[in-house]
Amino acid sequence: MTATVESPRTPYAYPARSKGRRGPNIEKAGWIFMRASGVVLVVLIFGHLAYNLLFTPGGIHAIDFGFIGGKFANPLWQWWDVAMLWLAILHGSNGMRTIVNDYVHREPLRRLALGAIASSAIILIALGTLITFTFDPCPVGADPELLASFCADL
Repeated sequence: MTATVESPRTPYAYPARSKGRRGPNIEKAGWIFMRASGVVLVVLIFGHLAYNLLFTPGGIHAIDFGFIGGKFANPLWQWWDVAMLWLAILHGSNGMRTIVNDYVHREPLRRLALGAIASSAIILIALGTLITFTFDPCPVGADPELLASFCADL
């Protein structure tokens, strides 16, 4: 179990640093990252939901391939969704890393689990980013009724 130290400014505990250890405190950095990414994720997720469900005429019924194509044609929404993807995967992976470090005591099994978490995170981030930036909103041969409205002008 990781020892904790009370912060002088807040009642929250953050991971303690080992006596005599030099270099960066990775556990403290992970603890701070979880708090910061959680706050940013709340803003990104609620902005995503508000745009898709509240400010879109037709609400949830308007979300189809054409809607997503139009949204991904805008660089703002591409970067918004990529930021949300990266932060969500890194946030979840860091949480899983903490659980593995706390509860998996056999070193080979712990290394295997941490490697699987890191590999999964890297693959999901790479694929999600690739799909977001290479998405074609106007595929050749698609039903024109399903495409975004700007595809008819191309």
